[in-house]
Amino acid sequence: MDWKARLTLLAAALWWGSLSVIGFMAVPLLFRNAPSAALAGQLAGKLFTAQSWVGLACGMVVLMGARDSEGTATMGWARGAVTYVLLGMLCALLQEFGVSPRIIARQNLAFWHSFGTVLYSAQWLCALVVLWKLSSESRHPRAGGDPESARSAPSGARHSRLRGNDGQ
Repeated sequence: MDWKARLTLLAAALWWGSLSVIGFMAVPLLFRNAPSAALAGQLAGKLFTAQSWVGLACGMVVLMGARDSEGTATMGWARGAVTYVLLGMLCALLQEFGVSPRIIARQNLAFWHSFGTVLYSAQWLCALVVLWKLSSESRHPRAGGDPESARSAPSGARHSRLRGNDGQ
């Protein structure tokens, strides 16, 4: 695996891992241990803002990894991971610029908290799918950029194409 593929996989792992730690450990601990729910909410909001920016940065790194050797972006990269990256980034943007300001303004708190939870969960699932597809892709590299050619070729032919020896 080359450095670009490793960096892309690392960014996907950081994205999913940070979503997991913030959403399933840090924020629940804040509400359990902070002196007041208001303080816990303020701190959780800061964590969610930071998480949105981490998610967007990781998503950008993953999208840069979606380019082939000629620099062309491909939607079929890593078995469709690009779609999930874009959806996850959209969830982060909506949460940061759509939901968060309404929670801060205390507009219909029950609705906006619920919608924010749905967006956070959707982003978590998108990041998980991206990580899953990338980690699967790194164990089963493609030959010649065609996902089916690496899977359908006989084992010996596939390995010689991956090494650059296509029988010539």
